[in-house]
Amino acid sequence: MSNAGTHRQGTVIEVGTSVIEVQWDMVETATFAVVKINSENSMRKSLRSLCAATAISLCAMGNLFAVDNNHSNSVYMIEKKQSLVQEWDKVFPQSDKVRHTKVTFRNRYGITLAADMYIPLDAKGKLPAIAISGPFGAVKEQASGLYAQALAERGFLTIAFDPSYTGESDGEPRYVASPDINTEDFCAAVDFLSIRDDVDAERIGILGICGWGGMALNAAAVDTRIKATVTATMYDMSRVNANGYFDSMNADARYELRKQLNAQRTEDARNGLYALAGGVADPLPADAPQFVKDYHGYYKTERGYHKRSLNSNNGWNKTSSLSFINMPILSYSDEIRSAVLMIHGEKAHSRYFSEDAFKKLKGGNKELLIIPGANHVDLYDNLNVIPFDKIERFFREYLK
Repeated sequence: MSNAGTHRQGTVIEVGTSVIEVQWDMVETATFAVVKINSENSMRKSLRSLCAATAISLCAMGNLFAVDNNHSNSVYMIEKKQSLVQEWDKVFPQSDKVRHTKVTFRNRYGITLAADMYIPLDAKGKLPAIAISGPFGAVKEQASGLYAQALAERGFLTIAFDPSYTGESDGEPRYVASPDINTEDFCAAVDFLSIRDDVDAERIGILGICGWGGMALNAAAVDTRIKATVTATMYDMSRVNANGYFDSMNADARYELRKQLNAQRTEDARNGLYALAGGVADPLPADAPQFVKDYHGYYKTERGYHKRSLNSNNGWNKTSSLSFINMPILSYSDEIRSAVLMIHGEKAHSRYFSEDAFKKLKGGNKELLIIPGANHVDLYDNLNVIPFDKIERFFREYLK
């Protein structure tokens, strides 16, 4: 990894369907979250309240963890200058069975997305292709890249992309989520794949992990070019933001949340920057529920930590959740005609998101697979748990 200010020449990057040679400066960032428990919203005794607070934190509402604003601003300014890193910087080993390149493409809102593309070494002709993203608050160097590389080893052309406003993708302000724009990110990935000479445009699927599982379903409802969709350990981000975990919030609680978030908007406008909510708690509170411990075990340890990951560091922009509260996703998921495979862990706190979303789906080409004994995070990177054989068979059946 180069230090800040190191100049490189002649780096080859694929942009859309073209290969160009560019010059760029590498800026290495090392961002470490400084988090503390917000005294106004200290850890509650009941699990339900704690779960709701944790959902808010992970989804950028910021009422569980606070981040020093000066530190957040410096991180924001550094991230804007970051160029595509060419060295292998994933949290998983590089495969010798696939060819890896960096690519970029633009979505319908003019935001340039960065992705890692994986192509089987023995690829011939037009391939079936899969676009992958997630988990919510992660980057392509984490779980989505692992899935992409593994599926490329099985014969698919794959891309793992950073959603708008995150990772190496473009978009300002940084670290903001949107149900509309993030759904569009998947459709833009389909745009990119559809016009490649080495992709069969009639054999494109998508795969979403955690919160991007919900975005993937939402994209499948609007984009008829998507022939098959897989969700892994899915979250419905609109539901968890508006209702809290296990639907524990009522209208009065949502009203108080709106007041808090809009007060934060005023504060952000006054300060001229967007305060960040904080990533996964570190150190863990003594009474943290098991699923928060599981998140910590992935995002805050060598297992899954990455310097560009929101959850590993300073989290989302605090006001990101406003649009999710107001605009539910999955409103038309019952109209998805293409194939869907939903995968969740038996022991996952989030299992009800997949089970309830599956109930709304229609048609004989829909399947819910519950993995015995697995928790939410097991489906991020546990190769003994992720059912890659099943995922491959599903895509082989419906991308033909």
